[in-house]
Amino acid sequence: MNASSGTNNTPPEISILLPFRNSESTLDECLLSIQKQSLNSFELIAVNDRSSDNSVERIEMYASNDPRIQILENPDTGLVAALNHGLQHCTASLVARMDSDDIMLPQRLQLQHEFMQQNPDITALGTFASLFPEEIIQDGFREYMRWQNSCVTAQDIADDIYIESPLVHPSVMFRRKQVVDLGGYRTGPFPEDYDLWLRIHHAGMKMAKLPQELLAWREYPRRTSRVDERYSRDAFDRLRAAYLSQEHRLLKHRDNFVIWGAGRKTRKRCQHLLNHGFTPQAWIDIDPNKIGNKLNGVPVVAPEWLQSENMPFVLGYVANHGARDDIATQLNAMGYQRGHNYLMVG
Repeated sequence: MNASSGTNNTPPEISILLPFRNSESTLDECLLSIQKQSLNSFELIAVNDRSSDNSVERIEMYASNDPRIQILENPDTGLVAALNHGLQHCTASLVARMDSDDIMLPQRLQLQHEFMQQNPDITALGTFASLFPEEIIQDGFREYMRWQNSCVTAQDIADDIYIESPLVHPSVMFRRKQVVDLGGYRTGPFPEDYDLWLRIHHAGMKMAKLPQELLAWREYPRRTSRVDERYSRDAFDRLRAAYLSQEHRLLKHRDNFVIWGAGRKTRKRCQHLLNHGFTPQAWIDIDPNKIGNKLNGVPVVAPEWLQSENMPFVLGYVANHGARDDIATQLNAMGYQRGHNYLMVG
């Protein structure tokens, strides 16, 4: 059964927050998918971020026949400013993020709304997403989505939040007040969505994911996350390290922790954490050419070394997903528990 439309002064159940910039070619698919939602009690807050094409005219055409659609102009410039400006104008307690080049499946809003109503302890709720167009999806993106689909429950997300961004941003529904109370989106040399998820986590709030594909996520070579330095590998590494340095699970063991991975690339990523004043007891590695050496005075040892020690906290810094799974298997066999005395870091 459809909810009421949110018109005639009835407050909407959901505010859809949609920033857009030069999206003329994809807006029709996006907007039609929104209008086909099984739950239709929503308002669409569309924020124009200085478009120079006909994007505004496209949305105005839809708004002329749909009073749920409100078009705003970004008073500043950039995605974060557009998001925060739109957030100020959202009137519903639940906000659904959406990007102008993606497609909602018809039951997305309804299923997320039902879950959030039934689980008041959840602050942000993502969904599975399908990637398109199929012919240009690269292996790395497929692997990221494989990991995404294994990270579902609130506990999964809390334990694996330092691996990657655990929620697909345009699939997320969140509680407006809680996000506003955290300061909304932050501007900086980092991915704004991952920063928000990390702040939610550090505030002791929970995130979860519906294990259903409710968003079609468009890939293309000039996607912002591929070309903007804020989404670079180094930007993610620096952001992860900043929050990891404040992680209570690590802080309890800051004088008794080790890093798994002694390769050059791993050490480069680890350096961001070490710059926060952390020094591991040892580096763990399986390469016989590394075992027995010292890195900045810290010994490189084999995994078996952990069995003779008093269970130091382990940070698994190996980036390869398959190798990470192998490390977790070995740690579990030694009696380690994910999230309790080891964390994986992307």
